[in-house]
Amino acid sequence: MSENKASIRAELLATGRRLVEEKGAEFLTARKLSEASGFSVGMIYGQYSNMDKFIEALNIETLSELYQSMRKYKTERNAYKNLNNWLDAFVSFVLLNSNRWFLLYNYHLRAQELPMKYKTAIIKLTRLWEPSFNAVYSRLNPRKRKLARQVLWLSLFALSSFLTTRTIDNLNMINKKNLCKLMLNTYLAGIAVLRKG
Repeated sequence: MSENKASIRAELLATGRRLVEEKGAEFLTARKLSEASGFSVGMIYGQYSNMDKFIEALNIETLSELYQSMRKYKTERNAYKNLNNWLDAFVSFVLLNSNRWFLLYNYHLRAQELPMKYKTAIIKLTRLWEPSFNAVYSRLNPRKRKLARQVLWLSLFALSSFLTTRTIDNLNMINKKNLCKLMLNTYLAGIAVLRKG
């Protein structure tokens, strides 16, 4: 990729990110991106074949930032504490970047196939949890442990959609962070009970 093409893409991504942060995911269209960036719609489609490809690039940036945010947490000796710390980092990131996360979540609902670079970003992110999860459930066979990790990630990802909306904000008894912590720890306890049974 030429330096000029890379700088155009970087400028488009920065503008798209700003639009989503300020106005919301539904505001992101080729026309609005063109108006905000000063690049023609044709130029945008010259860089990204369609808006889904553009959104993929924005989402990969979001996943990368989430990974960096979660990596800031110091790894503890207590594996349960690590899992809870990473959950805190995940929830805090989603709440701070709710419009960008809403864009990412909705893209997953309609995407037919995720490109390899996108899948790699998700795998990298979920692998942060792996050592602590494996330490907690070392007696589970590797196949069951992997399945349990995947179910946990998919559950948290599904729950994250509620973090980006105000749907549950009116239920004053529910704190979004506490809701996620309760789900995580209930799930972890449930696996321990099933393992014994």
